[in-house]
Amino acid sequence: MRRAARTATALIAAALIAGACSTKEEEFDGTPADQLYNQGLALTNSGKYSKAAQQFDKVEKEHPYSRYSQKALIMAAYTNYTSGKFDDAIIAARRYATLHPTDPDTAYALYIIGQSYFKQIPDVTRDQKMTEKALAAMQEVVTRFPESEYADDANRKINITRDQLAGKEMEVGRYYLARRNYIAAINRFRVVVTKYQTTRHIEEALARLTESYYSLGVVSEAQTAAAVLGHNFPDSEWYKDAYTLLREGGYKPDEDKASWISKAFSGTGLI
Repeated sequence: MRRAARTATALIAAALIAGACSTKEEEFDGTPADQLYNQGLALTNSGKYSKAAQQFDKVEKEHPYSRYSQKALIMAAYTNYTSGKFDDAIIAARRYATLHPTDPDTAYALYIIGQSYFKQIPDVTRDQKMTEKALAAMQEVVTRFPESEYADDANRKINITRDQLAGKEMEVGRYYLARRNYIAAINRFRVVVTKYQTTRHIEEALARLTESYYSLGVVSEAQTAAAVLGHNFPDSEWYKDAYTLLREGGYKPDEDKASWISKAFSGTGLI
């Protein structure tokens, strides 16, 4: 019985070794790089992006020094992105940008990274890490390749992501304001005023600062916020609300040049 057990164990081990060798042979079957690459292109043209990505990955793994390896890597990024495998797309695209930093297709690789993050942006009520990553990636496209064909859309996505991030700050600020936690609310509105002045949220942020400071009894800052709001957006409904609030207390908008609000707008062309 002991001899039979030893024999069985040896047979199992041999089978496992043979299976491993067989798997390795199947994985690295010696198919030429150009053939693997063209198979990936055929799968791409057929809309089988997930399988195409696997084929392009195979090119790079089996023929890392061939002239097809570089092409396969950017195609792996594209097909992974198209099939919704954003993490894999980001990995492939980042690898391409690292290995080929000056290549013209690196602009496209960086754009794929930005798009992969952009597609995963959640609604404004949730954590905005993906929005921040999308913003950073699109800014890299514009900074490194300002003349590329992707720069215009990257700039458009930058504006969208900045508006989203400002919207998140406004949502949290309103939450604190409604609960009369004025300091916490001011800190959130301040971020919008200092970092996101060109977004659609700036008018409300200044009006909310007027309300928050006035509620705290810091009238001079409330007056400044309203004055800056009125100077830049005289026809805004938010300005009318801020003006009415101050008038009810016997005050009027009056800018203090030493205020952080004035300094935030200094040199921006908005004041």
